[in-house]
Amino acid sequence: MPYKFLIYEIKDSVAYITLNRPEAGNVINDTLARELKDVCDQINQDKLIRAVILRGAGDKAFCLGNELERSIQTKTVKLPLSTQAGDLTSKYSVTSLIAAINCPVIAAINGDALGAGLELALVCDLRIAINTAHFGFPYVASGLMPMDGGTQRLPRLISKGKSLEMILTGDLIDAQEALRIGLVNKIVPSKELAAEVDQIAQKIREKAPIALRFAKEAVNKGLDLTLEQGLRLEADLYFLLHTTQDRTEGITAFRTKKAPRFQGK
Repeated sequence: MPYKFLIYEIKDSVAYITLNRPEAGNVINDTLARELKDVCDQINQDKLIRAVILRGAGDKAFCLGNELERSIQTKTVKLPLSTQAGDLTSKYSVTSLIAAINCPVIAAINGDALGAGLELALVCDLRIAINTAHFGFPYVASGLMPMDGGTQRLPRLISKGKSLEMILTGDLIDAQEALRIGLVNKIVPSKELAAEVDQIAQKIREKAPIALRFAKEAVNKGLDLTLEQGLRLEADLYFLLHTTQDRTEGITAFRTKKAPRFQGK
């Protein structure tokens, strides 16, 4: 179906989600949030999709936040001190949608990722950024704080101290610093971003999809478990893989020295 603020494409088993509000810095409004939900639901129902690439349209911004936080910052809207506040913020919450995608998700960060835009990047499994991008949570200057997982996901990715520095000061960091602290996996010149991300996605799509899904589950869920519980989860998922057709295909391909043809079964 056609979308107003989002472009959704599938090519060679890779799904491409493009935030399509370049004139507004790809800021998330309520329509775009609804469209993201619809697309994420489609992806999890499509067994042929092996990887997802999330990117922003244009050449200036990945995503500069959501309409709610920017309206509060510019004082064009006042957040009510009631249960309506929760209803209002949940309308713009999109990170849980991306987190629920069961195959690997790559953020192609084509420009600045600020506020809710950084929260959106954090929920992706891999982050590849252009070398001129900036990252940050400029919330505190407006009396706000991250509202869509930023305080929880950032410390799980980088150190607690650096996370608090970014959140409490509201200072932005550049791509080089983001790479140094592990916020992004790689930085490349702008003209190389699409090719680099496509190459990673193609490498992923050649792997066994169930193994990819289980590995992602083990890492993400394991962060909230004790080491003993995480090891048990890993072992359970590992043994489950031995019951799949893909595992048999992998062994056969290795023995015959042929490229495996995984079916996700």
